Formats: sequence, structure tokens, C-alpha cells
Amino acid sequence: METWFYTGIPDVADNAFWHQFWAAKLLAMKRAGVHVYSRPLRYRNKAIRLPDGTQHTFLVGEEKGIDIRLALDVIRLGHAGMYDVGLIFSQDQDLTEVADDVRQLGRQQARWIKLASAYPNSPTLRNRRGINKTDWVPIDRTTYDASLDARDYRPRP
Repeated sequence: METWFYTGIPDVADNAFWHQFWAAKLLAMKRAGVHVYSRPLRYRNKAIRLPDGTQHTFLVGEEKGIDIRLALDVIRLGHAGMYDVGLIFSQDQDLTEVADDVRQLGRQQARWIKLASAYPNSPTLRNRRGINKTDWVPIDRTTYDASLDARDYRPRP
């Protein structure tokens, strides 16, 4: 069994604290045998309208290319026969096409192969579904909290 982790991280020039935090966390993950893929966050201005009618603009960091890398790896590893069950911790519906391709791959290779998507489940969340065409694995708050990494990756002063 292997674990792959994909994330965007702030550039050191944009946010040195969080860049150092994620660099330390990803290094610890690599040392633990996790395959890590990261890309710098890309920033854009986002405007929202406040209840009083005024508009507020702020900078938002977005992951770009992470879902493409994940999709390519799911297909590549499936072709290589590296998994029978892939569990993706995401609700990104762009990955629905990957589920279609994995299903087709299973037919082509005459083998059983399955994709599932895990996601947080809470009555307060609006999006209570996994990735279409995958098996859905809801994660309750207790399970989520029990899986948190308690180590402190914050940079030392």
C-alpha cells in the first residue's frame, strides 16, 4: 500500500511562515514514505459583496495543476497494476472523468479496479457528496479529528 499526497504551497516570497510550515510537513511525509507532489499556489484577487452592499477584495491562493497531476498518477498507476482500490480524499468533480477511465481500464485489463472518494461529512456542510462515479466514503468529525497530525511544523523563531 502506498500513499500519495498532492498540495499547493505558498511561495516563500508570498508567505514565508506557511511556506516553511508546509516544507517541514512535506519533508516529514517524504521521510515516512509518502509520495509528495506540491506546486506553488497561484494568487488572484477575489471580490465579494458584503451584507451592507459594499464590495471587499482580497487575495486568494489557488492550487493550479494539482488535480491534473493526481489524475495522471491515478491513470498511470492503474495501467501499471499498482492498485486495485484507489481512495482519493477529494470532492473535486473534475476527477469524475478519471473514474470513467479507471472503469474502462478495468474492463480492458479484465480485472477488478475501483475508485472511492473520501470527504468530510457534517450537517453543517453544503457539499455532502464524493466524486461522481466513485464509491463515496463519508468521514465523520470524530474520525477526522482522530486522523489529524499532532506534530508542530511551525518554523522556530
